[in-house]
Amino acid sequence: MVVSFSVEFIGLFALIIVVSGAVNGLSGFGFAVVGTMAMATVVDPATAVVLLIIPMVAANAMLVSELSTDEFLTCGRRFGPLVASALVGTVVGMIVLDALPDQPLRVGLGLITLGFVASQQQAVPLPSLGGGGSTLDGRLAQIAIGSLSGLLFGATNVGVQLVAYLRSRDLTHSLFVGVVALVFLGINALRVGAAGVLGLYPTLTVFGLSVLASIPAVGGVAIGSRLRSRVSTPVRRRVVLGLLAVIGGRLLLGGLGIA
Repeated sequence: MVVSFSVEFIGLFALIIVVSGAVNGLSGFGFAVVGTMAMATVVDPATAVVLLIIPMVAANAMLVSELSTDEFLTCGRRFGPLVASALVGTVVGMIVLDALPDQPLRVGLGLITLGFVASQQQAVPLPSLGGGGSTLDGRLAQIAIGSLSGLLFGATNVGVQLVAYLRSRDLTHSLFVGVVALVFLGINALRVGAAGVLGLYPTLTVFGLSVLASIPAVGGVAIGSRLRSRVSTPVRRRVVLGLLAVIGGRLLLGGLGIA
């Protein structure tokens, strides 16, 4: 799909980035899912994925700064295998990204998004990731989870598996926000270079727009971070899941040629 960089498109893109950043700052995750799924309703999914990479680096870098030095080092040691394996899986996912057909990818993204919403509402039972036990903290478990999650993330920007895993590790909400940001910062920093090497940016204009999108991304995260202590957990969940339900439905219908 050829992207038309009209004033309307730039305005819509900026709005999506700000909202995605605010969701990320508020809940600790959601930038990639909300931003990519929303953009995939107006451009082809492959372009939506690469447009969001650099803004995600900026957004997660801002959230990582909330970690203390001790928390940063502890998280690096504890989740090192997870991050390393996710990096490898992400590169593989990005390699196959350009070969994925447009309409089936939209349907897949829609189903994944709606499935995540349903699982969070316990409408669809998913296998438990455990609740802070040592089994899933082990090196092999982290490598398996990181590899599979990185593969999906590299191809779609959907990292809900990593989020679900980290949520199950009994972290405080503030620490959870920082750890998720740390994981995705490392992954997305690598993806910027990988996207360039693999030729995933269709034009220099798309790359430049992605760079400029870092500004509203940081602004959105700042807004969400300020709201975090003022908004209750149930409200945070309703906002994030409501957005994802709407976007996931729009993607599914679009992929099926209904809307």
